[in-house]
This record gives sequence, structure tokens and C-alpha cells, in this order.
Amino acid sequence: MGRRYRRRDEIATLDPERDHLEIYQLSAGYEFPWDYTRALEFALFRTYCVPSISKLLAATGEFEKRPQKRYDDTALLMGEIAAHGYDSPRGREALKVVNRAHGRYPISNDDMRYVLSTFIYDPIDWLERYGWRPPHDNERLAAFHYYREVGRRMGIRDLPSTYESYAQFKRDYERTHFTYSDTNRRVGEYTVGLFAAWFPGFLRPAVRLGVRGMLDEPMLRAFGFEPAPRWVGTLAVAGLRARAAVLRLFPPRRRSLLGVSKHNRTYPGYPDGYRPADLGPDAPAERLGRA
Repeated sequence: MGRRYRRRDEIATLDPERDHLEIYQLSAGYEFPWDYTRALEFALFRTYCVPSISKLLAATGEFEKRPQKRYDDTALLMGEIAAHGYDSPRGREALKVVNRAHGRYPISNDDMRYVLSTFIYDPIDWLERYGWRPPHDNERLAAFHYYREVGRRMGIRDLPSTYESYAQFKRDYERTHFTYSDTNRRVGEYTVGLFAAWFPGFLRPAVRLGVRGMLDEPMLRAFGFEPAPRWVGTLAVAGLRARAAVLRLFPPRRRSLLGVSKHNRTYPGYPDGYRPADLGPDAPAERLGRA
């Protein structure tokens, strides 16, 4: 069991501000790769509760026509930045694709600040609930410093300077901006449909119900979704905690999964043979699989 916690002990010796990239890579790539993936899926889902965000997404038509491609682009680009570092050649290339995509639309700085905050705090909240171990304080602070540096390179202004102040900004923004709109509901339904499409047809109704069971009350209100029966959420939480208990018995992961997505549906075999410039809305048609 001592070997199981060796990376946590290594993280404890690092400085969360100076070594934030290394800590984030250890945490997201080795310790909790599946949890970070699921948490970031729900983090993005959470941002669609803000009408100004969902209105813009609905207007692009991407969620209606190509939801899987948009999901894969976001996940792979953010994975590239994390796996290689925001100042590496691949990291800078990925940031260029992200910034070019965002530059097409009139996105407010506050909405950008809010979306970035979900990338920090939603995975931390997930790990506190469902991780095979609690996140170390250095992991919390490293995520803040890492995404703050990513945000600066995305041109996001007035980013809060402390972990606590950014968390308070996120809470305040959700309290003020989580309100129902028709575009919230439309984009939310497209996203639930995307999640369900990853499973065989006979399981899709259960997946749709399960997703609703994982949403908190403010999200349900903002999407206009009916709550799932209480037992659905209870069963989902029990399953995630059982998974965490089993994972505690596993040996440490030997290879990082950051930036690796060989089974994504849009870019088969990624990252083999691909560059970050092959992703995003301007991706060459010949590089695409089935979107």
C-alpha cells in the first residue's frame, strides 16, 4: 500500500506554484486520469447553465450538427496543453488553435473567466467525493496556478490572484447567472444525447436518467430538466465510491494518459500521426474520422 501513495508523497514535496505543471501532470495523468476526464465533462456541461454561453453555442450549430467533434476537439486540445506544457511547441500550437476558435465569437471576459474556473474546481470537487484518495492541498493549488497560466495565454483578463478568491468568483457567478433559458435546455439535451450515444442503444435511456441523477439542483433548474428519482443519484454515488475503494488496491499507474486518446471517435489513433493544428473547427477534412 505504501507504493500506492508514493506519487502523493512526491507531490507533497513539490511547490504548488513553481512546480504546478509537474504536479498537474502527475495528478491528471497518473493518479486520476479517468476522474479528471469525467469531471471535466461535467465541468463543461455546467457552463451551459449560463444563458450567454448556451446562446452562443446554440448559434454556432456545433452542438446540433457535430457534438462529438466539438467534445473531442476540446478534450484533445486541453490534453495536449497539459501533457506537453503550455510553453512547449505542441502546447503553444494547441493554444493557438483554441484562441483562433474563440476569436471567431464575441465571448465576454467574465464568461471566459467562469469557464476556466470550472476546469480548476469541478475536478477538485469530484476527487473529494469520488477519488480513490482525497486530493492533496498541493494538487488543489497546482490546478489553480496551472489554469491561471493557461488563462493568461488565452488572453483572459483580471484572473483572481488566489485560490480562495477564484473559488468565490465561481460561486458568485453561478448564483447570479444560472437561470433557465431555452438555449440552455437545447444545448443540455444535445450534450446528454452525446453522452448516451457512447453506449449501446438499450442502455441509452438509463444513461440519460443517470446523467440527470448526477446534476445538482441549480443545474436542473437552469436546464429545465426534471429531477431523476433519488435512488438514481444514490446508486451512481455508491458505484463511484465502490470503484474508488477497488482502485486503492491497484498498483501505481506506470504510464501517463495525458494527451492520449486512441479511442476517440473523431481522430482515430490520436495522437499518433496528428498535430494539434489538425484539431478544431479548421481541421483538414482528410484528418477526420467519423464525427
